[in-house]
This record gives sequence, C-alpha cells and structure tokens, in this order.
Amino acid sequence: MSTPATAELRKTALNSLHRRMGAKMVNFGGWDMPVEYTGILAEHEAVRTRVGLFDVSHMGEIEVRGPHALQLVQHVTSNDAARLSNGQAHYSGLMTPKGTFVDDLLVHKISDTNYFLCVNAGNQDRDYAHIVDHNKFGAEVENAGPRYSQIAIQGPRALELLQKLTKTPLAPIKYYWFTFGEVNGFECLIARTGYTGEDGFEIYFPPQHSEKLWNALMEAGKPLGVQACGLGARNTLRLEAGMALYGHEIDETTTPWEANLAWICKVEKADFLGRDALVKQKEKGIERTLVGFQMDSRLIARDGYAVVHKEREVGSVTSGGPAPHLKKNIGFAYVPPSLKAPGTLLDISIRGQRAPARIVPVPFYKRAKIV
Repeated sequence: MSTPATAELRKTALNSLHRRMGAKMVNFGGWDMPVEYTGILAEHEAVRTRVGLFDVSHMGEIEVRGPHALQLVQHVTSNDAARLSNGQAHYSGLMTPKGTFVDDLLVHKISDTNYFLCVNAGNQDRDYAHIVDHNKFGAEVENAGPRYSQIAIQGPRALELLQKLTKTPLAPIKYYWFTFGEVNGFECLIARTGYTGEDGFEIYFPPQHSEKLWNALMEAGKPLGVQACGLGARNTLRLEAGMALYGHEIDETTTPWEANLAWICKVEKADFLGRDALVKQKEKGIERTLVGFQMDSRLIARDGYAVVHKEREVGSVTSGGPAPHLKKNIGFAYVPPSLKAPGTLLDISIRGQRAPARIVPVPFYKRAKIV
C-alpha cells in the first residue's frame, strides 16, 4: 500500500523510538513504519523460536456501543458475533452488498453493549465510514484509533515474557480470548491473538504509555532473546502461517467462498450485507479459488505473476516469497477450482521464464498446539 508522496505520513507513538533503534522505515498504507531492524530473516526466526515485539499501533480500532451494538456488528460483518461470549474474539469480514470484502477484522466482545473492532491500518477511516453509513440501528460508533497503541508479543516464549510484567494470569486465557489487566502498571486490553502463526498476545493501551511499555518488554525479554521485529517479518510470518492479507488475497473483488474463508461466513444467521449475493454464489459455484503453492525451483514467485497450466494462463499470484523457517519459496494464487487439488503441477511466469510449482495444503506452517 502507498499514499501520494505529498501526503504527510501518519506516525505511531513509537516512531521516534524506532528511528533511534536504527529501524529501516517505509510508507505502509500511509504510515511511517519499521519494516526491519536487524534483518527480516533473523526477526522471522526469532518469532518462530523465541519471542518478538511488533509495534502494530497503526492498526485501527473502532468501538460499537449501545443496546443495538450487536445488531450493527451482525449487519456489517459475515461471522456470527451472537455466538461470542464476553471476553471472546473472532476473525470476520466487513462486507460490501456484493458479498466482497471492505476489510477483514477482529471482533472482540467486551459486553452485550460494547464491541471492539480491530481493522487494517490503511482501511480504518474507510471502514469507519462504511459502518456509519450502514448504521440504521442507532448504535454509537467511534473511530477510536487515536486512543490506542498496540504492541504484539509473539512467539513460543511470549507468555513467559509478558507474564513478567503483569499480575494477570495469562496461561488461562485461551486463544482468541482476552481480558483487562495492568502491564507494567498500565491498564491494557490483553488479547491472546496474533498474525504470525505463533502463540502470543496483542495488548492495547493509551498511546502515552507506548515507550515505557516497549522498553519494559525489551528489557524483561533480554534473557529470552527478545527481538524487535518490523512489518517485513510480520508479512513473511503470516504468509508461512497461511493467513490472508487485505489487498492481496482478499479485497472488494473477492468473496469468502473464493478466499477459502467459508468458516467466517455464517449465511444461516440473520441477514447481513452481501448475504443474498453470497447465497447465490454458493448455489451457482465459484469460478476461482485461493490455493497455496510451493516452488519446485529456486525462483521466487512475486505478487501479480501469472499462473500457467498446460500453456494456458489460469490465474495470478496474490502473495509470494521465501518461507524463512521452512526454507522454501511459497505463495498464494487464485486458480480455477478444478486445479485446487494438492499435488497439481503449475508454472509461474517469472520475467519470461516458466518456473515449476505445485499446489500444497495450507497452512504451510503450523505450530505445535499449546499443552
């Protein structure tokens, strides 16, 4: 994502700290963000084997409150928020009337009258406007991003690190559940969620505490080998874990059926934006589907490269790159459903060369279950 060069980049409360740490900064969706500190490969491996810290304060937060909060959340999203208990979160889609994605998001249920939505950085203002436009229920909607910073603590030793700074018992918090508690003396929303394929937590708190919390986590994490990580490693980690990225695997042209996200599309719940279109598409059948592939050569497939099957162009790559932990080159692509079976042989057109690849099961990487 990029914004016009003349537009002023937005900054998180940790921006000057990143620069003091020597991070390489880039324009990401209109935000001046660290892409790497010591190198993407080292940061990726730190999260797979130890623990890494990410500043993800550029992500947007939207709060929906009031007696009709659930009705609004149900109307604009595809998953069934009525199934959530207090303190539980789920992954969902913010939908268009055509059944395609305005964005993907996490929905946290704080109470029957309070839902906390975490949305993508570059989409947050558009998401807020979309929700307000479809608020026929009288719910209160707040674009709450300026009130929050967010740090992600990810990796097999994430719990051990975060527990050093909070009296809130973390082990009982199940995956995709959250609670409130103090971290280093500051009140936080503590969620056991992440975008890396590892165990970990995402904590939300007022921006003025950002540097103190970041520094406390880095200091407490030294014996555990903690690593500051940028958005470069976050992208390779999510790709390896088989997670979709808005603007790549999903956008306003793709539906949950096509993107292998049927599990977040509950057409059996009450009516929601795009439901009719999705029911029709399910009855008719999809014409393309998202698959994972592995390169059978040393070449790397990049976003937008053509996918070829028996001399015919059949689709394109949505995300591609090295999987540092698996030491393979992998990617996602849309292809006709008839080609989705694992083992199907394809070619990726890379600068005029045909590079062999094969369909493989997704996720590419799956961590061991928490005991």
